Amino acid sequence: MGAMETNVMFFGLFFIVYGIPISLIVLLIVWLVKSNKSNLYSKTQILYSSNFDIKNAAKILRNSGTVAFPTETVYGLGANALDEAAVAKIFAAKGRPSDNPLIVHIAERDDVYKVAREVSEAAKLLMDQFWGGPLTLILKRQACVPDIVTAGLDTVAVRMPANEIALELIRAAGVPIAAPSANVSGKPSPTAFEHVKHDLFGKVDVIIDGGSCDVGLESTVIDMTREVPIILRPGGVSREEIEAVIGQVDVVTKIESNDKPASPGMKYKHYAPNAKIIICDILENAENIRNQGGKVGVLIFDEYLDEFVGVKYVLSLGSVNDAESAARNLFGKLRKFDTLEVDLIYAPKIPENGMWAAVRNRLYKAAGEN
Repeated sequence: MGAMETNVMFFGLFFIVYGIPISLIVLLIVWLVKSNKSNLYSKTQILYSSNFDIKNAAKILRNSGTVAFPTETVYGLGANALDEAAVAKIFAAKGRPSDNPLIVHIAERDDVYKVAREVSEAAKLLMDQFWGGPLTLILKRQACVPDIVTAGLDTVAVRMPANEIALELIRAAGVPIAAPSANVSGKPSPTAFEHVKHDLFGKVDVIIDGGSCDVGLESTVIDMTREVPIILRPGGVSREEIEAVIGQVDVVTKIESNDKPASPGMKYKHYAPNAKIIICDILENAENIRNQGGKVGVLIFDEYLDEFVGVKYVLSLGSVNDAESAARNLFGKLRKFDTLEVDLIYAPKIPENGMWAAVRNRLYKAAGEN
């Protein structure tokens, strides 16, 4: 029960016990409501996955509020995608550059036509195979989608998540939800409730505690408006999986500083912890790392732990043979290095195939590399 409701109950009972006229009780309640109305969402509410909490969060979204919620990839910071003023609050809370487009989340496959005007046959095949799931499609946008969502582009990024809390929230809100990752812009993405609370408590209206995310890296983004589709950001669906459904696709290699990004995660430094990351042949440099003074962190695989005995700050991504585990662990480990306050992080080189491509993309961008 909130402070306003407690005050109303207390004064109501007090006045009734002491015989105060009911008309004065009504006036007091009206005054309390009016005095608190402007502050209803001034403090961040922590909600959970109950139907009652989901409905409350959905109401806040309809009223131009912001809600951080879990998905299978990472936590998202959502607002009504068709409400320009609401979406502006996302950019303010995150400190996000305005030319960085957002992904619009929907809960039903056919809702794609509410925000996109052209959906190719190849796009439909990908939707059938991977929605709900960690795949975002770049499509030609409908006029109802405001420029702030698309960074002024004629395209819109659309995804249908698999997470049940996310789907229930979108359905209850009754509107498409624009949502980037629920973190301070440029920092490691949040894969657990505690990450979101650390970054955004006091900056958003609601955080829904949905535990930890299953995939741990953002969705794959593929531009379906081109003759040959092109992957703009690797993620939870690999290039190999996509090509098995629609044939050959291209992969973007680099974006120049003066280019406008068509997808989130392309242009700016992302996912970075406080300490500098050095990516190297980690085993070849093991002796130098062991002998280095200062607060040095090492991000490594289980199979290599014996090489770094004596190094105080060593965190493992899991097995060198398990890309999915590395994906789930990466952002959490980078955040852990922040809590350990290391000055430097050594990390291994990462393969480019399958799910490893997404892990590589995030780690290398965290190190400031394209």
